[in-house]
Amino acid sequence: MRKKGFHIIAHLSSISKCNFYRRIINYLKIGLDIATLAFKERVGQMILIAGDSDFVPAAKFARKEGVDFMLDPMMNNIDPGLHEHIDGLMSIKNMYR
Repeated sequence: MRKKGFHIIAHLSSISKCNFYRRIINYLKIGLDIATLAFKERVGQMILIAGDSDFVPAAKFARKEGVDFMLDPMMNNIDPGLHEHIDGLMSIKNMYR
């Protein structure tokens, strides 16, 4: 029995696989940075600018560690699963230097 994710990856071209893995590695790095900063109590508030809900576990962990976790979804709708693990939404689209 094949898992759905592995089946999809098998049909990607080699360039698509490289881009797919690069994106996954970047998500893991960002998640680890969020977890490290939260665990070591180096920050009191984090603002994540992301247009997707791939950071639910990182947001959940940061809030458990007492970090005020804000999200700027870049004018996208967010997944309800992410909305329950953040402290607030904000938008910087109208901020200028």
